[in-house]
Amino acid sequence: MPLDDAATPDDAGFIELGTVDPGGDGAAAMTEPPEGPRATTSMSGRRAPLTAPKKQFDVLDAADLENAGSTGTGHFREDLADAGWDPFTPAELEIVQINVGKLCNMTCKHCHVDSGPDRTEENMDRQTVEQCLDAIDESGAHTVDLTGGAPELNPHFEYLVEQCAVERDLHVIDRCNLTILTTRPHEHLPEWFAERGVEVVCSLPHYRQLNTDAQRGAGTYEKSIRALEMLNDAGYGKGDPERKLTLVTNPTGAYLAGDQDSLEREWKEALARNHGVTFDALMALNNMPMSRFLEWLMEKGQVEEYLQRLVNAFNPATIAGLMCRNTLSVAWDGSLYDCDFNQQLDFDMQWDGNDAPHVSEFDLRAWQEHSIRTHRHCYGCTAGAGSGCGGAIDEE
Repeated sequence: MPLDDAATPDDAGFIELGTVDPGGDGAAAMTEPPEGPRATTSMSGRRAPLTAPKKQFDVLDAADLENAGSTGTGHFREDLADAGWDPFTPAELEIVQINVGKLCNMTCKHCHVDSGPDRTEENMDRQTVEQCLDAIDESGAHTVDLTGGAPELNPHFEYLVEQCAVERDLHVIDRCNLTILTTRPHEHLPEWFAERGVEVVCSLPHYRQLNTDAQRGAGTYEKSIRALEMLNDAGYGKGDPERKLTLVTNPTGAYLAGDQDSLEREWKEALARNHGVTFDALMALNNMPMSRFLEWLMEKGQVEEYLQRLVNAFNPATIAGLMCRNTLSVAWDGSLYDCDFNQQLDFDMQWDGNDAPHVSEFDLRAWQEHSIRTHRHCYGCTAGAGSGCGGAIDEE
């Protein structure tokens, strides 16, 4: 059966690929869907113009941001320099984040990776996994952060977790979309993760079904709650640091993430009251003006408005804690980047005259001395309380 957006699981436990309700009960139940991105199909599969990173940069560059931000230029590098960050270089390398592939069982509208069930070619092979392990050994990093797509769909995922969490005694994070845990081939993972002390960081747009299903597809919320119950049954979300369960939320529209601490209290109360599920922490992330979210902004005519919102909310207090300063980002093919966002824009890392270094060439000294590459999308990480793979940065 070909991978497409209408497929559903059969008795063999195949992954559900459908995210768009073609007029069925799920859509009918959404009498007043929230204003924001809807579940979709991959831009790559639709051959959308924004599939090309250059087109995304062109859209960002075309926005009129004069008189916006601290320098009034709308240029991230100039605002960095004005805040005293010139040159802009790394701190200590603490995290190796590996995107093991773009294959996913979902096609969420806010996805900056443009992942989906049709992204079957972009999947890390075993040789590259071994090269990642060599780089991890040299890096001295204490954390390995696995992302995708749905990282669990990579055939070498469990081997990589085992090598990092068990053989190297490193902290491992799995960035999970929750629904993948309800599929038969992956039902064992909550217990398997718990045995290895893996932190599970799960994306969930909202604690309300209406908001979540609108952004991620009809039926997503119900499966997500079931997955949270499975994780709770495995000991996650109960305050055990060896079984930490973190939820991640993005705004459903063109505005900044709310106060992370307040949202966490609200979410914990609502999910416990409505479903009896618990979690340990919440990350509130800004939507990055790129990929499918940028496509939605263009459809709504809100690109310039959203960029101005990000630029005017530029917060110098977030810069020291940006993920590009302590994280090495590795793509599915082994290419190296300053962050996962740069990775999805093919905005290669540069060091020692090497414009596109590979993980097999990793050199800690070169990484420590290189200059971090930035562009206008970076305002998404410095707006308000800041936003990164660890959640809000400046929480004061």
